[in-house]
Amino acid sequence: MLNNIKKIISTLIKIGFLTFFTGSLVQADGFGPIPMTLKGAPVPNVPGLVGGADPIIINKNKALILGKALFWDINVGSDGIACASCHFHAGADRRTKNQIAPIGRNSDLPREFELASDGTLRGPNAILKRSDFPFFQTDNPLNPTGTPIHNNDDVVSSSGTFGGEYRDAKSIAATNDQCNRSSDPVFHVGAKGTRKVEPRNTPTVINAVFNFRNFWDGRANNIFNGSSPWGDRDPDAGVWVRNGDGTVAKERLRLTNSALASLAVSPPLDDFEMSCHGRTFADLGRKLLERKPLEHQRVHWNDSVLGGLAHSTPNNLQKGLNTNYYQLIMEAFNPKYWDYNPTGQFGAPPPSSATHGIPYSQVEANFAMFFALAIQMYQSTLISDDSPFDRSAVDAHGMPIDLNASAQRGMDIFRDSHCALCHIGPNFTSSAVVTNGILQKSNPHAFGNPAFRVSTTTVVTSLSLTGGMMFQDTGFSGTGVTPVRNDIGLGGTDPFGNPFSFSDQYLQLLAGNASGVVDPYVADVRPCDLDTSIAVESDNPHALLFTRVDGIQRQKQNTINCFNPAGIFVPTTNAALAELGKPNRKRFLSAAKGSYKIPSLRNIDLTGPYMHNGGMATLDEVLEFYTRGGNFATPPKEFAKIFALVDLRLTPQKRKDLLNFLKSLTDDRVRYERAPFDHPEIRVPHGHVGDNSSITKSSPMNTALAADQFLFIPAVGAEGRAKPLQPFDRFLQ
Repeated sequence: MLNNIKKIISTLIKIGFLTFFTGSLVQADGFGPIPMTLKGAPVPNVPGLVGGADPIIINKNKALILGKALFWDINVGSDGIACASCHFHAGADRRTKNQIAPIGRNSDLPREFELASDGTLRGPNAILKRSDFPFFQTDNPLNPTGTPIHNNDDVVSSSGTFGGEYRDAKSIAATNDQCNRSSDPVFHVGAKGTRKVEPRNTPTVINAVFNFRNFWDGRANNIFNGSSPWGDRDPDAGVWVRNGDGTVAKERLRLTNSALASLAVSPPLDDFEMSCHGRTFADLGRKLLERKPLEHQRVHWNDSVLGGLAHSTPNNLQKGLNTNYYQLIMEAFNPKYWDYNPTGQFGAPPPSSATHGIPYSQVEANFAMFFALAIQMYQSTLISDDSPFDRSAVDAHGMPIDLNASAQRGMDIFRDSHCALCHIGPNFTSSAVVTNGILQKSNPHAFGNPAFRVSTTTVVTSLSLTGGMMFQDTGFSGTGVTPVRNDIGLGGTDPFGNPFSFSDQYLQLLAGNASGVVDPYVADVRPCDLDTSIAVESDNPHALLFTRVDGIQRQKQNTINCFNPAGIFVPTTNAALAELGKPNRKRFLSAAKGSYKIPSLRNIDLTGPYMHNGGMATLDEVLEFYTRGGNFATPPKEFAKIFALVDLRLTPQKRKDLLNFLKSLTDDRVRYERAPFDHPEIRVPHGHVGDNSSITKSSPMNTALAADQFLFIPAVGAEGRAKPLQPFDRFLQ
């Protein structure tokens, strides 16, 4: 099949379909993008954060200490959940008990748990079994004509908080907030409430600094506004700044390339992930500021970041750091964000709080900014660029040449199977928009060759997909893992009614509705930088492209160094509006619904379960999925990337080679938790005492809740651990 595809590429290019009916034209360096090392790859710059005349962070080392402590501290959650509780294993989550949610995010399906493939009950507090996977099963998993025998719409994700309504939190000693807690109507066993489980699988945080946006649906904006995930979209966002005349005022903050910070402010207030409902960051600041970081957790004396402040000595690990959070903030951040002493302008805790009569201070009001930027500083150090693949020398074409023979063959299969068209660039994902855009100029071989190139310099592209000619957000894709109704992914909206998707906004821009653009990058999209033309200069009508018959015009932007010089035409405003009014159109569409952020493949051997629904336990199952061409023909499915791979189906050795190449992307520093991937100890909730049919012990917080069981993850110093981390399936029964 691949050879047949190769023969028709040139014809398709001539008629304007640069999209992915692609295959391996004979080239000296093979077909398409060549995978490249992460060593030396540019990390997106954040103007105004550090350096300059008036930076926000004045001491990077102290900010790094603050960020790592906050990320691992169980005091951050309302009931003992840290950020790291869901990201303790190669940046991801390998727990197997109480890890099932009944539906995906924003789904209209009933909130009911499915039976396992063997007919047994699952649901809250169930233990995942090897036989539960994959969630979509056929009688011939490598064959596209296999008959489906099981389809499960549950999600494997991460258990978080019990939830409840926030009342108060103490600033000393107690870990748990004071909340009105009760058994959840969905997450319970009998009458006992269990911890809630998130509706999407937990991705790794390692290398997430390269993502232009974060979360599976991209809702963590590239622009950090100081207080929420929503970037410029949030009209009330901002930070309190002490002016030179001694006054204080709330100002807008706009830090680009800060999707990690936008991500960081979401889980601590989410009543599925970490918080009781109604808690604010000012409340969290009041809880933490006077506390010693990690006061309930041992810190290794040789921790690469925290060791200098640890109470521990060799062979004597102790809890906490020799400082407090307020002191770290004062040392790390510009004083104008924390040294204003009068109160009254910043609000006060809820009436249920014992400190309701004491208004918030400036440092409490700005705690979201301190928290988010410190965690961004820490996570920006979690770059795994020392895998066997990264250590390999390369030939004149940029091809790695030092991999073992099987992995070397696997890399060729990776390219021929079109994997590199999505998993592109040094982080093996097109979601690294800024880094890929820089490297496309200096390392063009990593983004294609004369036979075929991929555009990575713009936030929107145009592709021929299952649903028609569609705009797709760069770094997102629909592969047909689940039906769209299970989880609309990028098709969601923010609290202000705006679409997450850049493509949805771009449609509005072309139709003359400038107010429909809420992210500034959308207005900068040049049509000639899209993979496929939107319109062509022709007098004949076309089913998928606009022509003079419909009404076309030249793009308004310049055409210097266009990716696709023929793509300079767009529909007129009237033509675009007319097309939007057609209910069954096959062009001028958005691929947002059913698309998800393309994950990195680095350390992929350790970051299962896989896909946005967590429905695959092993890389073998992932490979079966792609070999048969996916599960469902959803509208955004890229049929020239996701198609039946006959060579892989018929040749077991090729599948083995491809898996060995993927495993070559794992950094041993991650596998053995060596610096910068070392960490304090953490006690992670892992289900409850009992099983999915009965709870045998109540929580000391509230008798209506189930008692926790825990995984104990010991502190690790810079030298790492003796035994390697294991893949997810090794923990299944």
